[in-house]
Amino acid sequence: MGKKLVMAQKRGETRALCLGVTMVVCAAITYYILGTTVLPLYQKSVWTQESTCHLIETNIKDHDELEGKKVPQYPCLWVNVSAVGRWAVLYHTEDTRDQNQQCSYIPGNLDNYQMALADVEKVRGNFHEHQTFYCFSAPQVNETTVVYRRLYGPQVLLFSFFWPTFLLTGGLLIIAMVKLNRSLSILAAQR
Repeated sequence: MGKKLVMAQKRGETRALCLGVTMVVCAAITYYILGTTVLPLYQKSVWTQESTCHLIETNIKDHDELEGKKVPQYPCLWVNVSAVGRWAVLYHTEDTRDQNQQCSYIPGNLDNYQMALADVEKVRGNFHEHQTFYCFSAPQVNETTVVYRRLYGPQVLLFSFFWPTFLLTGGLLIIAMVKLNRSLSILAAQR
């Protein structure tokens, strides 16, 4: 009976140790993936200074009114604000500026023109309702643009690294408990 108990205990310890090591390895792989994808985006984000923006004007531009080579087939919202003591163009996120510099807000549904127009008008109404709001500007660059919402802020970084940290801590705790159990078993056997 005693030998079967010891063998079952060793198998259980081995399985728990494998689980702990697997959790640590998965956490390391996740850290590597996040370190090569999310972290560089956070470091490249220059929109770090939180400012107060005051609405100057909004304008809905249709595809006929826009200038330039890239003419979108959807309505877009153009927003001018006063931020950091100067006139600036407001963009919804950092990516909005990269997608189309002529639009401050690009609607989510681009398939249906009427739904996109309704979405843009709703956002425009929200800006007119709340004429003073927080925005983000780039302090080290003399830009005339600000963003409404940061995609790669500290909250995103914290949320991204929370689960791998939780996985790593759990794996290390399992390994530590197995090692502690083994050492206590050895001490109990020696008595």
